[in-house]
Parts: sequence; C-alpha cells; structure tokens
Amino acid sequence: MKEGKRVVITGMGCVTPIGTGKDVFWKNLIEGKNGVTKITFFDTTDYDSKLAAEVKDFDPSLYMEKKDVRRVSRFIQFAVASSKMAVDDAGLSITPENADRTGVIIGSGIGGIGFLEQQCRILFEKGPSKCSPFMVPYMINDMAAGQVSIYLGAKGPNSCITTACASGSHSIGDAFKIIERGDADIMISGGAEASITPLGFAGFCSAGALSTRNDEPEKASRPFDAQREGFVMGEGAGIVILESLENAIKRKAKIYAEIIGYGMSGDANHITAPAPGGEGAARAIKAALKDAELKPQDIDHINAHGTSTKLNDKFETMALKTVFGEHAKKLAISSNKSMIGHSLGAAGAIEFIATVLAVQNDIVPPTINYEFPDPECDLDYVPNKARKMPVRAAVSESFGFGGHNAVLAVKKYKM
Repeated sequence: MKEGKRVVITGMGCVTPIGTGKDVFWKNLIEGKNGVTKITFFDTTDYDSKLAAEVKDFDPSLYMEKKDVRRVSRFIQFAVASSKMAVDDAGLSITPENADRTGVIIGSGIGGIGFLEQQCRILFEKGPSKCSPFMVPYMINDMAAGQVSIYLGAKGPNSCITTACASGSHSIGDAFKIIERGDADIMISGGAEASITPLGFAGFCSAGALSTRNDEPEKASRPFDAQREGFVMGEGAGIVILESLENAIKRKAKIYAEIIGYGMSGDANHITAPAPGGEGAARAIKAALKDAELKPQDIDHINAHGTSTKLNDKFETMALKTVFGEHAKKLAISSNKSMIGHSLGAAGAIEFIATVLAVQNDIVPPTINYEFPDPECDLDYVPNKARKMPVRAAVSESFGFGGHNAVLAVKKYKM
C-alpha cells in the first residue's frame, strides 16, 4: 500500500491558442479546433518558418492591475491569469489560516525572452541608463511563481522548474510530492511560456526544428503522421490546484480526478535529440506506473508529447511499445500539439489539464491532421475525431531538450 497523503485536482485554469479558461479550451480541443496560423506578432519575411499557435484576444487587465500589465512579461501575465482562474474554479480562499500551507510551483522553459529582447534594443539604441529597473525581475523564469504568490498571498513552498519542454510536468509532479509527504495542503502548479518572439523564433528556425508548411499553417502540426516535418511553436499557460484529499473533503471541494504517479528520467544522450528507441522516455513511464501502483493494462489513455518531429514521434511510439507491450495497441493516444502547437515549458501543464478532463468526462481528444499513416508510428492516435470511451486512468508525457523526461499518472477519483 502506497504511503503518504492522497492528492486530488480541485481547480484548473489555462490560457491557450484555442481559448482562455478550461471550459472553452476543452470544448475546442474535443471539437478539433486548430489554433495554428501565420504569425502576426512580428514580420517573418526573413524566417524560414512563418507560422505559430499564438494566443489571441487575451486581456491581461482582467486579471492584473493595469500598472503591472504594462511592466511584466507576457508569460507572467499568462501565469497570473491561469492561477486566478484555477483558484476561482476550486472555490479556494487563501487566508491567514491556510496561507503557510499553500504553495506555488510554476515552470517555464524560456521565461521573459520578449522583455529581454526589448531591453537589449533599448541598451544598444539609448544606453544602459534607459534600461528598465524591472528588467531582471520580469525576465527571470521564477517570477511567474513569485508574482502568483504575491497576487494570491500563498506563503507555502515556492519554486520554479526549468527543464525545457518538461517544465510544466515536472512542476506538477514536484507539487504532488510536496503534498503527498505532508509539507503542504494545497499547491498552485503548472507552467507558463510566451516565446513567440523574433529571437526565440529565430533560434528554433536555425535549429531546423520548426515546420515550414507555410502555405498550409492549419496542417503544419501533424503528430505521428508520415508527412510531419517539424513542430509548431505555441504559447500559453496551464495551472492546476492540487490538494490533499483530506483538505479537499474538509472544505467540500469538487474533485476532478486523483493524481497518483510521477516518474522522471534523464536521457544522457544529446542536447536536443531523444534517446534512441525512446529508452529514457520508457524509464520515466515505468517509474510513473510504479509510483501509481498501476499495471500497464490499467491505463486507457496516453496524452502524448507528440511534437510532430520525425524522431520524437517515432521514439515515443517505441517507448510506449516497450512499456505496454501488446496493450500498447489498445491505448487511445492523443497529441494536443496538433491543435495548440508546442508551448514549451507550458506544454506539460496544459496537456495535464486535458488529461484530467479526459479522465473526468470519458472523452479522448483527437490528434488532428492525421492523414498519412507512418509504418514506424503504428498505434492508435485517435485520428481527427474525439472518442467517447471509458477512461479509468491516463498518463501525460513530457520530454524536454537536454534529455529531461517527466510523466504524470491520474485516475478517476473514488473514495
């Protein structure tokens, strides 16, 4: 029998390219709405790739004071907005009585790169005296967690995880363990990213990592499809409220699902390429299942990392076959990135929300743009249409540059 406190999800909030708030996000996700368009944030004339999944129609002044909106980085705006939505969704009040037992962990892969670019231009054009005194605080990755803590009055464990594309998943996993071992009762956790900027985009373009299907942006992100040729950058944030079951019951909170497993591993292979055969990913999945005390056949759904790159999708498929064996063919596997792009440090958190909602609603989102089967990716990727089916337990996978792997397991809540 597993030791430690049981941990449940009681609130969720998100900002995504297909909608702000969990209800709009979920509706559009299961309908297969596509958030990928040609970039509007800056001139892409000199870029090989000209498309991304931008967050449009987001008004940060609904969640922050206007003076703060003007001076904080976009990823912090996303984090504060998503956190406030999650707290409201959970019906949570942070008071002097529970503040010390309420913590924040929010990850980001790149942080305030847009703010840094702006300040670099000021430095070179106007000199150092014109640089903002807020440059460092609102550029560094940990300030999303810092600002959320300040805005909400959460005085418990406070941290930031930066593990590239696994940042959001690692943040939720670490928050889960903090509650499980009794160091907090409530954790506000997830990831935030806003790196669709000239410099951020240029770096990924130069690495040859992005899709260049510029004539058909809506078909550019196509995980597991034979014609995939690169990922599409996204942005946004996902925040969940994790709570000890004891605390949730005490305050009569609604419970979406129970988080039961967390696995980590390192590829020790390459700065960007995944370990051959998905060996590192497989170890993280096995670790999550072991922590959850689940057998492979207990899992119905996989929320895949599914980046739409040649190596990732192939090796992720191989990792699933390694761990699940024959049961891999029965898994309903979805890649949300087909619709919202790859939001880097926020991806795992947004996708965890989708995983929780799949478990709660017994609906698996589709992987859109799946048109041409790849013999090396031969599992069930829920092509193009959402599927109503029993989802007893599910796994959400995130694999980051540098070989950082994080896997989370959730199941239906039962007393």
